[in-house]
Amino acid sequence: MSQPIRIKDHEKDARLVRNRVVFGAILVVCLIGVLIARLYYLQVIQYEIHSTKSESNRVHVQSIPPSRGLIYDRNGVVVADNRPSFSLSMTRERSGDWRQVLDVVVEVLELTPEDRVLFEKRVKQGPRAFEPVPILFELTEEQIARIAVNQFRLPGVEVVAQLVRHYPQGAHFAHSVGYVGRINEKEQKTLDKVNYSGTHHIGKTGIERFYEAELHGQVGYEEVETNARNRVLRVLKRTDPIPGKDIVLSLDIKLQEAAEAALGGRRGAVVALDPNTGEVLAMVSQPSFDPNLFVTGISFKAYAELRDSIDRPLFNRVLRGLYPPGSTIKPAVAIAGLDAGVVTAATRVYDPGYYQLPNYDHKYRNWNRTGDGFVDLDTAIMRSNDTYFYDLAHKLGVDRLSAYMSKFGIGQKVSLDMFEESPGLMPTREWKRATRRQAWFPGETLILGIGQGYMQSTPLQLAQATALVASKGRWNRPHLAKSIEGEKPVDHNPMPDIVLRDPADWTRVNHGMQQVMHGARGTARKAAVGSPYRIAGKSGTAQVVAIKQGEKYDRSKVQERHRDHALFVGFAPAENPKIVVSVMVENGESGSGVAAPVVRQVMDAWLLGPDGQLKPEFASPISTEATAREE
Repeated sequence: MSQPIRIKDHEKDARLVRNRVVFGAILVVCLIGVLIARLYYLQVIQYEIHSTKSESNRVHVQSIPPSRGLIYDRNGVVVADNRPSFSLSMTRERSGDWRQVLDVVVEVLELTPEDRVLFEKRVKQGPRAFEPVPILFELTEEQIARIAVNQFRLPGVEVVAQLVRHYPQGAHFAHSVGYVGRINEKEQKTLDKVNYSGTHHIGKTGIERFYEAELHGQVGYEEVETNARNRVLRVLKRTDPIPGKDIVLSLDIKLQEAAEAALGGRRGAVVALDPNTGEVLAMVSQPSFDPNLFVTGISFKAYAELRDSIDRPLFNRVLRGLYPPGSTIKPAVAIAGLDAGVVTAATRVYDPGYYQLPNYDHKYRNWNRTGDGFVDLDTAIMRSNDTYFYDLAHKLGVDRLSAYMSKFGIGQKVSLDMFEESPGLMPTREWKRATRRQAWFPGETLILGIGQGYMQSTPLQLAQATALVASKGRWNRPHLAKSIEGEKPVDHNPMPDIVLRDPADWTRVNHGMQQVMHGARGTARKAAVGSPYRIAGKSGTAQVVAIKQGEKYDRSKVQERHRDHALFVGFAPAENPKIVVSVMVENGESGSGVAAPVVRQVMDAWLLGPDGQLKPEFASPISTEATAREE
């Protein structure tokens, strides 16, 4: 009989189970051992490292940007302050797919594709990792509410309250105070990254840029404890920032408004100085613009309108406008002739209406084609006689003429704190040889004597040259800052005073300029009618397009923007000058008829009281010598 077949071996199965249990137990014990070893390594051996990292994740150091210094006019009127504003900030490293988050922001706030492009550009320009970058400023209450409702869709995005620069006077001081704007990539490379951490704006133009270091201040810090969602739980330590310094300007808002009103909406520039200190009392470049547009980012369309405007509102005519000075330079040329000894106050020149160089047929015309007959220095200034100054320039020669004009600041920067200023041009033989590869011609010297030709200057430089005549050669660089946190600005590169062989020459030229305003034949006598004080002035005309030899200027045949510029400079009271005014009216044609009345209005606004009489602090007796000579 065969053996029965065993369907199941219970003993073998039991043995297999026991082996598996033992193996599993060993494996579990090994894994537990590994886990214990790992925990020991992390919690005991690397305790210091991980406790430090944990503390770092819990405690953060945040920068506290300083509040920017305020700017006031000389009377304490605020012209640049900081006002609270809510902005939308993004921390790119905490936003995950930050581009998608930006799409959500645009969707939630119902913004335009142009805004989306701008947001991405701002995020990319973020200065440091894990630092919030403002992408949208001046949020409305509705926008803040929408962000709050959709906060779960916007990781790394938060509403932040901050101070934003504001210019309460609008366009009045746009060209002098300037404006701040967002820090760009080029500026980030040169700035102190530590001191500017948390700061997103910097001075771009004007006083805001020149005194950036003083206005910015010093950054502060605070150590804060945060939770897992990076919400601040408490402040552990704080170092307060040092706010920027306040600046008081020499500008006067009332005089500024008076100068703007005197221009009457015409394109031009007005600058008023105190010749005794160099303080700029008014600085107007028209048309102007609203600097508040640039603070939080101007739109492409708005900027294009300003940039492409034919009237160039962004162009600072006071500092960058280059114009032939015309006859306004004649008082300085007269000083040069007297001091060089080539003429005296009694030297007379016959004027038939033109001037000719020896052995040359070309006629250099006087503006008065019929001529003034025999003219001396006093009459030449009063009548703005071109023939006299052609002859004087010829006697001086280009070398001496250029040297003297440089002493008056022509062809160089004259200001103390206006970085945008153009140096202008005072031509020399060497300059022409280097730039034109030509020799200097005698006729070019003649036209320099009446402020034409290659010579170019700014309205500020003309004001300074006139201030030197008013102050009898004492150099005070024009400056806008009257004090910085109570301290006066220091001129580290002073110009030497102009010392004449005979100081009385200043008085002689001063009297000739008074005759321009008060003499019976003065070219600007109409502008001085009824003045309770004496004015010393000089008109000028700057050609925009050349006129052929023998032709007369005919305004009806010239386009409006090709007509001559009108210039006028003056100071008052003539015996004890307290204000110097330089005016340029683009395409105004007549210095005496258009620019001189502007000068008179500015002087009246500064010197006269409500009763129409000279203010006590400016009053001085009229020179009896001047009165006698006028009679």
